[in-house]
Amino acid sequence: MSQINKIKAFIELGNFLRQFSLTENKKNPDVKGNEIYFDAFIDLIQLSQSHNGWFTPEQVYFSIQSWAEALTETNLTEWLSKYSFTNTNPKTVGLILAGNIPLVGFHDFLSVIISGHKALVKLSSNDQKLLPFLAKYLIELEPELKNYIQFTEGKLENFDAVIATGSNNTARYFEFYFKDKPSIIRKNRNSVAILTGNESKEDLENLGEDIFRYFGLGCRNVSKLFLPRNYDFKLFFEAIYKYGDVIHYEKYANNYDYNKAVFLMSLFPLLDNEFLTLKEDSSYSSPISSLFYEYYDNLDTITSRLISDKDLIQCIVSTNLVENSIPFGQTQKPKLWDYADNVDTIQFLLGI
Repeated sequence: MSQINKIKAFIELGNFLRQFSLTENKKNPDVKGNEIYFDAFIDLIQLSQSHNGWFTPEQVYFSIQSWAEALTETNLTEWLSKYSFTNTNPKTVGLILAGNIPLVGFHDFLSVIISGHKALVKLSSNDQKLLPFLAKYLIELEPELKNYIQFTEGKLENFDAVIATGSNNTARYFEFYFKDKPSIIRKNRNSVAILTGNESKEDLENLGEDIFRYFGLGCRNVSKLFLPRNYDFKLFFEAIYKYGDVIHYEKYANNYDYNKAVFLMSLFPLLDNEFLTLKEDSSYSSPISSLFYEYYDNLDTITSRLISDKDLIQCIVSTNLVENSIPFGQTQKPKLWDYADNVDTIQFLLGI
């Protein structure tokens, strides 16, 4: 099967996904496969929360729209133009996917197929429905793709390389188990924001998107702030007030109550606005419903710290204060060429 046909299938998948949003599901008569898949996908979106309590319709629709925006001919062409696929020797690549946010493993799936390899997919128990549905739609468009996509519930077997995502604990198991195979092993990472105190209210509102999208469960969610000493939190709390409805979601509220109680019983000083707690802490990984912060005296110190800790950091959000930082509000909208952990997945796949 030619790469051109694969690219066309993913472009058509983007057209399909573009029909669905939280405000309206609008059928486009020019999109292929709607007679079979349109209503079925709406049903799946509505049922997603029953499969994973964190996958509310709002969060699933956001993920779908993000991929709809990514899967265009322009984006796919720009992404793939820097690579040469002429000498690809098809291999079977095992994918062990995470399930913390909807379709979190789709980029690895896409990369394997586009690179000319076969994807052997082991899904997370937390996200078992969305990707198989989209794979089925792709096969409807291009039946030959059936030879490139396989899902397995058991132990991964008969594969040539692996891309595995998990916690730091599971990563140690992956590194041992897959030591004889070419691999990308992804561990826990967190994202941070650097503030100066001169940010606009709009900047901070956008930062709220980086904090609260997917309830903070993603590695691209900001979990820590670096702040100038004597930072005034008033504008920050005013700006994120628009996200206060998050506390009405039971799973988030339970985490808020629990983590707040733990902090208070430990006599930690807290800042609290009744849906988010802020705790001064040198760690990067804050619990759900909590945000860590740390003061700095000069930006050079923070820059050096983040370079030293680069293997712990996924994204840095700022007003261009450090190299390769991301604008406020953009962490959950990566481009196709924004690779997780800064590891070029396509280059890896072309080299196996």
